[in-house]
Amino acid sequence: MGTYSFLRILLWSYMFHVIHMMPSQKRTNKHSRSEWITGLSENGGKTLHRTKRGWMWNQFFLLEEYTGPDTQYVGKLHTDQDKGDGNLKYILTGDGAGSLFIIDENTGDIHAAKKLDREEKSLYVLRAKAIDRKTGRQVEPESEFIIKIHDINDNEPKFTKDMYTASIPEMSGVGTSVIQVTATDADDANYGNSAKVVYSILQGQPYFSVDPETGVIKTALPDMSRENREQYQVVIQAKDMGGQMGGLSGTTTVNITLTDVNDNPPRFPQSTYQFSSPESAPPGTPLGRIKANDPDVGENAEIEYSISNGDGSDMFDIITDKDTQEGIITVKKHLDFENKMLYTLRVEATNTHPDPRFLQLGPFKDTALVKISVEDIDEPPVFSRSWYLIEVDEDAKEGNIIGQVAAQDPDITKNPIKYSVDRHTDLDRIFNIYSGNGSLFISKPLDREENPWHNITVIATEINNPKQSSQIPVFIRILDINDHAPELAKYYETFVCENAKAGQLIQTVSAVDKDEPPRGHKFFFELVPEFAVHPNFSIVDNKDNTAGIMTRRNGYSRSKMSTYLLPIIIFDNDYPIQSSTGTLTIRVCACDTRGNMQSCSAEALLLPAGLSTGALVAILLCIIILLLVVLFTALKRQRKKEPLIISKDDVRDNIVTYNDEGGGEEDTQAFDIGTLRNPEAREESKMRRDVIPETIFQIRRTAPLWENIDVQDFIHRRLKENDSDPAAPPYDSLATYAYEGNDSIANSLSSLESLTTEGNQDYDYLSDWGPRFKKLADMYGGEDSD
Repeated sequence: MGTYSFLRILLWSYMFHVIHMMPSQKRTNKHSRSEWITGLSENGGKTLHRTKRGWMWNQFFLLEEYTGPDTQYVGKLHTDQDKGDGNLKYILTGDGAGSLFIIDENTGDIHAAKKLDREEKSLYVLRAKAIDRKTGRQVEPESEFIIKIHDINDNEPKFTKDMYTASIPEMSGVGTSVIQVTATDADDANYGNSAKVVYSILQGQPYFSVDPETGVIKTALPDMSRENREQYQVVIQAKDMGGQMGGLSGTTTVNITLTDVNDNPPRFPQSTYQFSSPESAPPGTPLGRIKANDPDVGENAEIEYSISNGDGSDMFDIITDKDTQEGIITVKKHLDFENKMLYTLRVEATNTHPDPRFLQLGPFKDTALVKISVEDIDEPPVFSRSWYLIEVDEDAKEGNIIGQVAAQDPDITKNPIKYSVDRHTDLDRIFNIYSGNGSLFISKPLDREENPWHNITVIATEINNPKQSSQIPVFIRILDINDHAPELAKYYETFVCENAKAGQLIQTVSAVDKDEPPRGHKFFFELVPEFAVHPNFSIVDNKDNTAGIMTRRNGYSRSKMSTYLLPIIIFDNDYPIQSSTGTLTIRVCACDTRGNMQSCSAEALLLPAGLSTGALVAILLCIIILLLVVLFTALKRQRKKEPLIISKDDVRDNIVTYNDEGGGEEDTQAFDIGTLRNPEAREESKMRRDVIPETIFQIRRTAPLWENIDVQDFIHRRLKENDSDPAAPPYDSLATYAYEGNDSIANSLSSLESLTTEGNQDYDYLSDWGPRFKKLADMYGGEDSD
């Protein structure tokens, strides 16, 4: 404290001496402005003269953090114009003027009103004025000066982080850099040693050290092992004043972690392991776990297990559990207590990621001995084979033994065994087995064509322990016996043309047989002995299981024989020989010149040979035209006798067509065809609806309709009734007079009998049809026409 006071007094004395003892000439030359120039102005006509003025001041310095009882004196402002008579007033403006810095306006003394902090503001720029109190005019131009704050050591060093975290691999060499720490000091680095920082280690020795100037932390001991110690806490100090006594300091903590390297091999905690397994354990069954310890962590502790040697290396396997780093011993093949009861394995554990830097420490692997004992259990019977195939002829008799299966108890006790057939695989109970010796025999007849294969299951069960059983598939193949005769492969639609030539092939036939001989089918074709030499057809065996049907003469006639039946005998070549007879139906057909069938129907033969179809149509047309002419003439005569239509405009006078058979069922004015179809319908006396006759004639009722079943007779009756009715108009709804006869295809299409017949016919019945058909009766009856 005494040193500080002395320094402050020394600085104050120096500044006071500089301000008050500086030569005036020096002050004037240094701080005076340019001279005033006096001359004539445009308005006043005064001449301006150059004058010299000067400020008595210098750059001021002030210590920060002043704690004295009085205000701190900064300095004094003075001008050459000040005569000491109090006419001038000093004014201070700028940074902190009036608040931080106060000036005595009479004397120009400047004081600091408050404690200053250089770290907040290191310099202040102020401006000073000297004003004449009477005139208010500035006697000196405004001048600028600076007050600088001198630094003191009032800030301790501070680290950029409160706590640092770093890591370094274990087993690192001495001097390996870990991390760099940095501290800063807010004091002025250009003034004294207040901001000069020196680093030192307070905690963490002898493991780590720190560079005093750079703050770099380094290892100080060799071969530090993570397995011995993983975490370290180091405390670093930063001190200013170059580390000298009286300087300020700050600290930080650095947490350092040693990371793992693979510097430790795996080690089994024991040299021998014991396990046991039942002999029935299936492959893949885990028996136990072993683990080699590795103090490393992560991938450096990953271990791979293997079986290096031993008498059980082919019976067992070991796999690595990646999560627990354990070795799991499993069964590789089926075990048999009766064959071997104890196995010995040598298991090896090896690091999967060795570090080449530490291979010189020794092999990074370890071995252990594993002994596995096999436990005996009661096993089910074992068949001598994995499956059986038995072949039997289909004609085998019931009760015949077809084969045998064998099984035995694999245990030392050798329990007796009984056999049975799984009925789910033999629902028809065709096969059976002797329970004592496993012999299979037939219970029902066999048929290869119905079922050529039988797949059954045989069960072997221990008599003393029925729970112990096993089953085996038995495939039974039924061998073929020639017990079916060959037959024609299909139904053949065979025909022969009427213009066929002798020796012409008309059909190729083949055969099928349900049997399957070992050497394949061989069929022979012959005609039956009764037709060994058939006059019309012959058969030729093609030697390839087919035969050809050949013609033996030229030309065939449908009118004489439309169908031929040709019996054929088919033989096979197996033993015993089987044969059958098949009949081939051959139709005679009309063909074109190329042999293509056109017609095989016999109905075409019934048509008359003298007239063609065109001639028949022409004759029918002539008859229809003749009938129309006759009807037209008769109607004209009827109109002259009894005209029913008075009006000349009546459109019904224009109806001249009488060959219309009616409009069908939709023509309500036409004749009701239902009457013809239903003879049982009662007749009723109906009045005409289109005209009203002058006299209503009572129509004579004929015999009941249901007594006249014949349609032809019905039409004749209707014709006679209408001929005798004088009121019947020419447009009577009954317009159909043709009748084709009863069930004849080729007979006449009209009531005038068949047109194909040229013999004399009796047409006298036309005279009974009334005056309308009189002309027709005269023409066909041979009499002269009126």
